[in-house]
Amino acid sequence: MNTPVVLVGPMGVGKTTIGKKLAKQLGLSFVDTDKEIVKQHGSIAKIFEKSGEQHFRALEHEFLLAALSTGSVVATGGGVVTQENNRLALRDSFVIYLSTNGRHMASRLLAGRRPLLKNGVADWKRIYQERKPLYEQVASVEIETSSKSLNTVVSEIVELVKARA
Repeated sequence: MNTPVVLVGPMGVGKTTIGKKLAKQLGLSFVDTDKEIVKQHGSIAKIFEKSGEQHFRALEHEFLLAALSTGSVVATGGGVVTQENNRLALRDSFVIYLSTNGRHMASRLLAGRRPLLKNGVADWKRIYQERKPLYEQVASVEIETSSKSLNTVVSEIVELVKARA
């Protein structure tokens, strides 16, 4: 399979965790665009602080294109859909939108340092509502993750990927 399987959704929804397990089950490599950016450029919070969000978004686009060229399972940053060039780049991929009702997000979000969440869960809710139509726009399919286990979500995606092959 050469078509990348791309996971999009709000920050903290589980794209990285789901992506790693999904890649293993599909026998594909896994790329987390945020982690790749951090490896080469340092923390996302520092990039935002020193160079601004636009610089980060330019890096994100560069790393997204590189990841898409590999035919891997790709976990994206929550804001990848905010840039039109990224939405266009995702057109030829199998894009899974991992949605959530947000009830369990507080504990997940407090665990990490996220530059856009200065006001915590209130910021997360606002950002998610702003981005939700963009996730829906790029998605090949949406999977509601709120009441499902990790294994259930991964199994659902595996079945969808196999059905497309």
